[in-house]
Amino acid sequence: MTDGQIIQLKNISQNFEIDSKKQIVLKDISFEIKKGEFVCIVGPSGCGKSTLLRIVAKLINPTAGAVRVNTDKLAMVFQNFALFPWLTVEENIAFGLNMSGAKESEAKKIVREQITAMGLSGVEKKHPKELSGGMKQRVGIARALAINPEILLLDEPFSALDIFTAKKLRAELLSIWKERNLTVLMVSHLVEEAVELADRVIIMSANPGKVKEAKNVGLSRPRSVRSEQFYHLVDEIEKLIHS
Repeated sequence: MTDGQIIQLKNISQNFEIDSKKQIVLKDISFEIKKGEFVCIVGPSGCGKSTLLRIVAKLINPTAGAVRVNTDKLAMVFQNFALFPWLTVEENIAFGLNMSGAKESEAKKIVREQITAMGLSGVEKKHPKELSGGMKQRVGIARALAINPEILLLDEPFSALDIFTAKKLRAELLSIWKERNLTVLMVSHLVEEAVELADRVIIMSANPGKVKEAKNVGLSRPRSVRSEQFYHLVDEIEKLIHS
């Protein structure tokens, strides 16, 4: 791993056995991510985007290849929120802190800060079933940020939300990324979302999943999603996905 790189994937392959038949989900995936970079992965359904993210998170061991992550301060936000239904909002946010052995006083302080930062004041004692989808994802992001990660992994975090909530949370995510100098690796099913957020977009093909190309976005921030340059890049990436 060279200086400045925080994630390196080298020749990653992943096989699963389904109905006694080997299914190759990922094949020979290699790329690097620099510290502070915002990278999005896009591709057709079934190309292994989420599997790849879980390999980076070390939730799955790859069949072949190697993953190097130059920090142990890593957190993940899931598409389906993955909150514990029996815990309150503040208890969900505190979960990672408690698991890491943080002092109770320090954990409470961090939880209060995250509740304020993520706009969750007033719902601290509520359970996930009492929250909207947007509020649930705010809790998921707050829980991830509470452990002060250097890398934030996101698996289609806004796909279950309405358009207006997703738009607001995308803007907040960009602010968090800048303020905390995070490295972000995010899976998205929307090319427009990837181009709006990312420094670089990794395009995957399916059957099995491979890296087809990586595109530097190269548009200044804040980005106009209605500009000609924006539409041109979205079209270019979508053609690569479907070609």
